[in-house]
Amino acid sequence: MKTHRNAELGLLAFAMILVAIYAATVEANQFDTIHPTFWIPAALLLTLFIGLHFVVRFTAPYADPVLLPAVALINGLGVSFLRRLDIARAISQKQPIPGVFGGTSGRQLEWTLAALILAAVLLLVVRDHKVISRYAYTLGLVGIVLVMLPAVLPSSLSEVNGAKLWIKLGGFSIQPGEFAKLALVSFFAYYLVRKREVLSLASRRFLGIDFPRGRDLGPVVTVWLLSLLVLVFEKDLGTALLYFGLFVVTLYVATERASWLIIGLLLFFGGVYMAYLLGASIGGPFANFYDRASIWLDPFAQANYNKATGGSYQLVQGLLALGTGGLFGSGPGAGSPGLVPEVRTDFIFAGMGEEIGLFGLSALLVCYLLIVERGLRAALNVRDSFGKLVAGGLAFTLGLQVFVILGGITGLIPLTGQTTPFLSAGGSSLMANWLLIAMLLRISNAARGPANSGGSSDRPGGPKKAPIQLHGAPTEVFKP
Repeated sequence: MKTHRNAELGLLAFAMILVAIYAATVEANQFDTIHPTFWIPAALLLTLFIGLHFVVRFTAPYADPVLLPAVALINGLGVSFLRRLDIARAISQKQPIPGVFGGTSGRQLEWTLAALILAAVLLLVVRDHKVISRYAYTLGLVGIVLVMLPAVLPSSLSEVNGAKLWIKLGGFSIQPGEFAKLALVSFFAYYLVRKREVLSLASRRFLGIDFPRGRDLGPVVTVWLLSLLVLVFEKDLGTALLYFGLFVVTLYVATERASWLIIGLLLFFGGVYMAYLLGASIGGPFANFYDRASIWLDPFAQANYNKATGGSYQLVQGLLALGTGGLFGSGPGAGSPGLVPEVRTDFIFAGMGEEIGLFGLSALLVCYLLIVERGLRAALNVRDSFGKLVAGGLAFTLGLQVFVILGGITGLIPLTGQTTPFLSAGGSSLMANWLLIAMLLRISNAARGPANSGGSSDRPGGPKKAPIQLHGAPTEVFKP
């Protein structure tokens, strides 16, 4: 069977050529010349990605060859755009241009190295994705602790821009929720594999849809309440939507019943509307969500648009940046993304959109879509139910996170504290999402390779065999 690793290597080189061209265009627009060192960040990134490529080549030879290059392209463009911001800030403040390892882009390069090392370690240690199911309940407990930990900490140690999603100790900060989603996906997958038959039972049929029994709603209601607690105490709609949406979609994949999606949507939007009404009437822990919803409903209202206190100023500047970019954008390095607050993190899509335009952003979104599609393909092709739910949950998590942040920037949904995967500055998001990609590579290796490529070992002295699960039923295929 072909491994397509050489194709992956060629795509990696092509992706870094695009990153180098982007960096050269930035320098041409910023300095009216191109320095001979413009290619160094792209070359460093290519070296790092080739290192991970060789780990994949020897530990997951049948993994999808498109996943790694697509993520590398987005990661590389993120580093290049952050360097563009560093250059613009140095010019405006009449300071020396930071070196390759200086400024925000330099730190992002360091975080990229750390993230790729973590991804390589996961691929080296986890040779069979089914091993993770042995620690499902431990991972579930760890995930819940990571989700709720910022909520119980004082605001001085956990709050950034109104959302309590961080743990800050001195100059170090981490967003534990980014890692919690990986643990919760594994727990949800294991739980639903064991309970799928019970959860698939229907009690009554309404409008042509079979609805589950009332006694089986317990897990959904529990996760719904947990999501509402996140919404109230961590003051972030995006995180609540991410966790609850992840569970409901994984439940739908496990049972193939659309009624779970309907129940999930009704519960979530009902809870959000209830939080909005409580914020309008009693304030308290619901006040932050009410303020964000009011800004979303009318960002251009004079009462909301207040640069001094924040308000809708960030959202309006992001919308103006996207509108200024138009279809083709002003060109890399030729815009004014520094006028958008938090352009390095939450609003990096808006800053890039001003310079690469609607067509450029669409191409970037196609890369994300390609990653999600390849993850779902791995979920469809892998032979065991646990792997199907893990891959499907991880792919959906990535797609939903992109939707949440892009929806907030464009005014489709209220603003959230989510960061754009692989693009925004920040180590927590980058490391967690590279671990997600490493897990998808591991599962796609089992899906695309021969039957014994998922980590199963042969019995010494006997016929070679590979355990396979078809529709959740364990079987054995013997090779003479």
